[in-house]
Amino acid sequence: MKIDILNTYDELSLKAKELIVQEIEQDKNLLLCTATGGSPTRTYELLGETYQGKPELFSGLRIIKLDEWGGIPLDQSGTCESYLQKYVLQPLQIPEERYTGFNSNPENLEIECERIQDKLRKEGPIGLCILGLGANGHIAFNEPAEFLEPFCHQAELSELSLQHKMATGMQVKPTYGLTLGMADILHSKMIIILIHGTQKKEIVKKFLAKEISSSVPASFLWLHPNVICLIDSKTYES
Repeated sequence: MKIDILNTYDELSLKAKELIVQEIEQDKNLLLCTATGGSPTRTYELLGETYQGKPELFSGLRIIKLDEWGGIPLDQSGTCESYLQKYVLQPLQIPEERYTGFNSNPENLEIECERIQDKLRKEGPIGLCILGLGANGHIAFNEPAEFLEPFCHQAELSELSLQHKMATGMQVKPTYGLTLGMADILHSKMIIILIHGTQKKEIVKKFLAKEISSSVPASFLWLHPNVICLIDSKTYES
């Protein structure tokens, strides 16, 4: 894992944007897996600005949603879908046929997870996966547990995840999560994990300790051969 400590959140976001653009330039049909939340927001805004000058660069880009809050309307404010529509899909003009995402309230959870898994099986592996670090060490909705799920699955959300500002601001509260599994993520050709927020200081220390444990799911990224970890200096030094 390559760890890059940036002075500010803006510098972190610019670096992440540059890395994403480099990968798209090398593969115009790149399958990009997109996390949501505060850490990648500015990165996506910068990608949108790049699109304004080079729309042709994104003409073959494919997007797959990393995870989704479950048991709520898909169009509700605060869903990962609403976030991605605002910051990624609309700014980059990604059409429906180049986007794969969990339904937040499917009739059959097993069928929905298999639908996403089958899509990934046919169109994958993920070329570049963007991740954030949860305050309890989760990546996507792969929460700390005795064991971790390899593929798409329904996730039981931790209390800490339910306190995320995306969830607390919802009118209808999520009751579960839908997420890509650890194998889906670790099969990605390249991973960028963005770490921002001084409230994450304790979990950052555990993550950087290189001790691989299902109690810190993000620690499994140390097993991947091509991970870049971008951390802003305030978070790193906290």
